[in-house]
Amino acid sequence: ILQRLAIGRSAIVEPAIFLLDEPLSNVDAAFRAVMRTELKHLQRQFKQTMVYVTHDQLEAMTMADRIAVMDHGVLQQTGSPVEVYNNPSNTFVAGFLGSPGMNLIKGSLVEEGGSVIVDLGQFGRSAALRDSLAAAARSSKARDVFYGFRPEQASLAPAAGGLPVFFVERIGARTIVHVGREKAVVKIVLDNDNGLEAGMSAALEVNPEAVRLFDAASGQAIREV
Repeated sequence: ILQRLAIGRSAIVEPAIFLLDEPLSNVDAAFRAVMRTELKHLQRQFKQTMVYVTHDQLEAMTMADRIAVMDHGVLQQTGSPVEVYNNPSNTFVAGFLGSPGMNLIKGSLVEEGGSVIVDLGQFGRSAALRDSLAAAARSSKARDVFYGFRPEQASLAPAAGGLPVFFVERIGARTIVHVGREKAVVKIVLDNDNGLEAGMSAALEVNPEAVRLFDAASGQAIREV
């Protein structure tokens, strides 16, 4: 209520821009969800620009028309929420946005039979990169890369001799399954009826259209032309 009153008082003088600095940081999770909707409604009602500062990526993704991601005061990327989520400019943005963030597996580019694949160590070899990404990888001159994909853009199935299932998080409508060994673990978001439990083994399959590559030395995205 206090937030709405403050914005209402400010709107009377018709400011060019509203600046909101973490306005919901001290609000409980349930009420925060309500206030996100209220603030977006007020912004549309007043038809004025709001600059909203937050550490909560969910607030940024659900409320913004455009996002600016910063790290220690340095601008990393700007764009629409979908654009920044799907095509992060570097490994920081890739890992920061998303819950969980993008999986990043360090690997090496390999030419094989006219295709480009990524040797992912314990995770095996990737499927052949799509043509546009393979061309970008060749042009980049990078050899060591981070192979990135979002947790919801891969699948797991029980398989003898596959990757060990390290941990299973049941978060309501979905389940987050952790697979891998030691520090090299990826997180996959699945439906609850996936049949996987900790201690089992699973085969990992990544949607090839969802793969993103990052130069391991610089952390910058290898962009498709």
